[in-house]
Amino acid sequence: MYAYLQSLLQQRQQSALYRSRQIHNSSQTPILQIDGQNYLAFCSNDYLGLASHPRLKAALQQGTEKYAVGSGASHLVTGHSQAHHALEKELAAYTGRERALLFSTGYMANLGIVTSLLGRHDAVFLDKLNHASLVDAALLSRAKIERYPHNNMQALERLLEKSQAQHKLIITDGVFSMDGDVSKLPEMVELAKTYQAWIMVDDAHGLGVLGNTGRGTLEKYGLGENDVPILMGTLGKAFGVFGAFVAGSELLIETLIQTARSYIYTTALPPALAEAARASLIVAEEEAWRRQHLHELIKHFRLAAADFPLMPSITPIQPILLGSSEKALAVSSALYEQNILVTAIRPPTVPQGTARLRITLSALHDKHQVDELIEALKEVLNV
Repeated sequence: MYAYLQSLLQQRQQSALYRSRQIHNSSQTPILQIDGQNYLAFCSNDYLGLASHPRLKAALQQGTEKYAVGSGASHLVTGHSQAHHALEKELAAYTGRERALLFSTGYMANLGIVTSLLGRHDAVFLDKLNHASLVDAALLSRAKIERYPHNNMQALERLLEKSQAQHKLIITDGVFSMDGDVSKLPEMVELAKTYQAWIMVDDAHGLGVLGNTGRGTLEKYGLGENDVPILMGTLGKAFGVFGAFVAGSELLIETLIQTARSYIYTTALPPALAEAARASLIVAEEEAWRRQHLHELIKHFRLAAADFPLMPSITPIQPILLGSSEKALAVSSALYEQNILVTAIRPPTVPQGTARLRITLSALHDKHQVDELIEALKEVLNV
């Protein structure tokens, strides 16, 4: 076994695909301390800068005092607290749906949803750039998997038209996590109506960021529950906490409570985290300046970075396409030498030949810090 594992790691190293963890010793802000040195970080999903917000910290502390640290059991035993229940109601109201159901992670939410709704005689239609958890969920469901080229609605229609499956589920990211672009939901909704398919949107990177009030990709397009009956969101990105949820009809949520294995057979999220997430929903709404400032930074960055090989994106995810894994690593390392932290994203996270820097912006960044990043990029990219 050990010889085999060693050969796997050597292959990763030789292909410039080996990954290492950066150990920081600081609060989750744009300034991270690593080995006693401060680094300006542009690789967090804390889009609204809420992870270090004092009201969230206070809610977490108060929740711990009231409920203790762990939840003690699964939701269906004794792990479902008033904090969990209140958060589910508030998430339902936030998304404009009848009910919401908490999961421990987005990965577990996606596994639970898809495996509950589909079986051997069904079909699932996936964008080729969907998150890995959606691909794994489709595999576990045992449904027939149909994958279409990224955001290619013509290809999706051809697959739907040919399908003889009993049930058809189209699944897409709202915002694609490594590209930063947005799904073509309005066209997808029309296809779903034409071919009697269901739609599920994983809006982990859209909620809190897109739309007039931050309700995500669906709000951006003016779509509701009748258009997209299954909405998954996470609480560890724009909302700055941890956990995930699915929002939908009373019937959908009750079905998942009874059948979703990744919900039934796992310990419930700590109640204190649920209390912190409740505070986050309030702060995100009250402090709308965070979202506004974030979008100003996005525009400022794209204007200043016009000469870089930027990928198209209106979201906080701003990838710079570099091609080879070696080049992406070299540029990331050169930035690190200037005390700027940007992760190199390489296969299999992204397709072969599309390694990139995945720059992410936060409401806690200011324009001077963005300008510092731009100048450093100009130097290392020779632009």
